[in-house]
Amino acid sequence: MSRVTRTDEARTAPLALRSWLMKGVPEDRNYLGPHPSPQQTEKTHRWWQVMCLTGVDYFSTLGYQPGIAALAAGLISPIATVVLVALTLLGALPVYRRVASESPNGEGSIAMLERLMSFWKGKIFVLVLLGFAATDFIITMTLSAADATAHLVENPRLEPFLAGHEVVITLVLLALLSGVFLRGFTEAIGVAVALVALYLGLNVVVIADGIAQVLAQPVLWTDWRVALTQQHGNPLVVVGIALLVFPKLALGLSGFETGVAVMPHIHSGPNDTPAHPVGRIRGAKRLLTTAAVIMSIFLITSSMVTTLLIPPAEFQPGGSANGRALAYLAHEYLGSTFGSIYDASTIAILWFAGASAMAGLLNLIPRYLPRYGMAPQWARAVRPLVLILTAGAFTITIIFRASVDAQGGAYATGVLVLITSAAVAVTLAARHARQRGLMIAFGLIAVIFIYTTIDNIVERPEGVKIASVFIAAILLVSLASRFARSFELRVTEVTFDKTAQLFLRDVARRSIQLVANEPDSRDRAEYSDKLRQVSHDNDLTDPNDVIFVEVTLTDPSEFASRLDVRGEVQHSRYRVLTFSSSTVPNALAALLLAVRDQTERLPHIYFEWSEGNPAANLVRFLFFGVGEVAPVTREIIRRAEPDRERRPHVHVG
Repeated sequence: MSRVTRTDEARTAPLALRSWLMKGVPEDRNYLGPHPSPQQTEKTHRWWQVMCLTGVDYFSTLGYQPGIAALAAGLISPIATVVLVALTLLGALPVYRRVASESPNGEGSIAMLERLMSFWKGKIFVLVLLGFAATDFIITMTLSAADATAHLVENPRLEPFLAGHEVVITLVLLALLSGVFLRGFTEAIGVAVALVALYLGLNVVVIADGIAQVLAQPVLWTDWRVALTQQHGNPLVVVGIALLVFPKLALGLSGFETGVAVMPHIHSGPNDTPAHPVGRIRGAKRLLTTAAVIMSIFLITSSMVTTLLIPPAEFQPGGSANGRALAYLAHEYLGSTFGSIYDASTIAILWFAGASAMAGLLNLIPRYLPRYGMAPQWARAVRPLVLILTAGAFTITIIFRASVDAQGGAYATGVLVLITSAAVAVTLAARHARQRGLMIAFGLIAVIFIYTTIDNIVERPEGVKIASVFIAAILLVSLASRFARSFELRVTEVTFDKTAQLFLRDVARRSIQLVANEPDSRDRAEYSDKLRQVSHDNDLTDPNDVIFVEVTLTDPSEFASRLDVRGEVQHSRYRVLTFSSSTVPNALAALLLAVRDQTERLPHIYFEWSEGNPAANLVRFLFFGVGEVAPVTREIIRRAEPDRERRPHVHVG
């Protein structure tokens, strides 16, 4: 009978914890494939269910958007809101419907811009956009939790007990949000559906009652029109002011980027393929359109009833409607019991508004940083990322003392930069597709969003400062991770064509001797001179029984690549294996291990020493995929194969 000791339990615990954290990510394979695609462990959902997950952020802005509009525009608030809705339906919505078609696998508009640039400038540009995305999404989490805390603390019954503990309460709310995602996306979507249904249902009641109050008192409408005319006179002036204050209302545009980021969670159609997921794209477009239409109706009607029914003084700081205009109407016209229920639903959806941001980051990060080699393998798993993002949200909350106002600028900056980049991306996509009409239309939308972004940055520059911290952190961590992982194999697969296989079968009966050659003119003299030099430096017994190996360098900023090895006979005499890769030493190391596994013989490879400063050569390797090839190749083999007796031989002369 076996007995489990405490030592056995201690050994098992870390393994169980690792298994729980890494759920959904296959264990690393030996040698090849450092970047296997993550398995789909979470089931997909109907588009309207995923809409609720992204909508907890979008729809929750009803809690404060009417108040923001009233403060920014006063009596013109309903007209300014109509401008916001027009830009939503005629600008942001068409842009993101195009993004859904062009980038259906969750990469968002960033992937569209990534395709336009290569080399390191493309990677750096993507990292900067990811910095703005992180600003938007993480600040969404912290700001929404802080706003929920403010609603809790401002409750007359709870204020004596909770006042002064805003930071602790916000941290608890963020921890609860993290706990939902540690269980899985399915649980998060279930909570989102319930909260959105409750919150929108209560808002229908509040706004419908507000409309009834306005219809029962026609003088309210008359007084508003008269006051509007007296203050501004010319209708064109009213429209002009509405356009000028529009950037202050831009928070009402949040939610579109997360809508395309979570597309992989939407049910695919029966005929969908990874390259053309038509059903998923159709579901995403329904998600975006339905959310935009619902929110547009709520924004216009809520702005109208709050402007007509709430005294202007109550919108000011310290007023009863400041930041909670619809809650004011709920208490004022529907009683304290209904008002308390409405408050509870507002607090709940504000708490969970960060769920859409968490979902967006959990989809975006694994699709970029691991592929760039700028994150460890565990970054593909959901649970470690949830813990890292929660720690970041904790830090932001503590730094800003759970202040909603202090974080508002960064939130607006992140939202507007992402929407602007999406508008630019679809404009360029339409230009590439030779769709002149669409290119002009999307270009005009991009100009409007550029203006809005610049206006927001000028008025609230602290948003860019906070975003710069996120960008700097992502750049530093990503580049450090890339350098730390540079000595991995970085090859997903090695294949040999028939000629290459014939070469290997022939030499495997004797000794597999490979000669690394940097291709130049590839004339007879190049191969003859190389062979003579290698034979002289290494005392080869039969210099004619060798195979040259040539690597064509592709984009060195790419981290992993596939090796398709082709065999050629040059000048009717010299056998050559050729292939392309983003880095030379890693590709050669992967080739040697693949040759060993295929022939069951240890191959030998012969190099000549590189000229130049070793430190400069190391930098060349890190950034440009070349440098001191021989020792780096040997080091990569050493790390990939722990058994010294099974390592291919590396010779340098």
